[in-house]
Amino acid sequence: MSEMHVLLVHGMTGSGPWHWQQWLAGQLREQGVQVDLPALPDPDRPMLENWLPVLRERLEAVPPEAELVVAAHSCGVALWLHHAATIAGRSRRADRVLLVSPPARDWRHPGAQGITPYPADASALRRAAGITRLVVGTGDPYLSMYQAHALAEDLQVEVDVILDGGHLNTDGGYGPWPAVLGWSLYGTVPLNDRFDTDTYTAGPSQERLRLV
Repeated sequence: MSEMHVLLVHGMTGSGPWHWQQWLAGQLREQGVQVDLPALPDPDRPMLENWLPVLRERLEAVPPEAELVVAAHSCGVALWLHHAATIAGRSRRADRVLLVSPPARDWRHPGAQGITPYPADASALRRAAGITRLVVGTGDPYLSMYQAHALAEDLQVEVDVILDGGHLNTDGGYGPWPAVLGWSLYGTVPLNDRFDTDTYTAGPSQERLRLV
């Protein structure tokens, strides 16, 4: 079995200590998975021209034989979509990508430059990764359900909708999130809310693992 490498891409303001990305990183490391959660430059003021080179540097650092899994949140999703639409040559391709709670394409913030509008190029997304999945929450102040479904259609990806999930961040209670751990390890779908601790199927061997 090839080594797994998980790259976590944070959004604006980064991932604080109680964010699901920090929790996920700890859970994966306990299972021997290589995890990279880089602090992107000046996270309170995301700039595409500063963030994109860091993302690509981290992607290229992953050994070619490793299984590469990417989970991006919020402005990190927009960053991934910019990356996918502008890669050239033999860029490192991800095996699986999870896009969690992107902002709307017309979202604006005075501290963010070049992040939105982002491209929604389905062909580019397939070049950047083997499998891509979108996860959104109802009540997200930065993305309506209409916008979320329109984005999923444009990207031609599956979308999981979590009721009352909001922006799927710390404010929404998304620290521990067993479903995202199941997806990271085994590609388990659909993604469920943070209270779901059902048993997940552990890959082709059909072993079972209780995620807590």
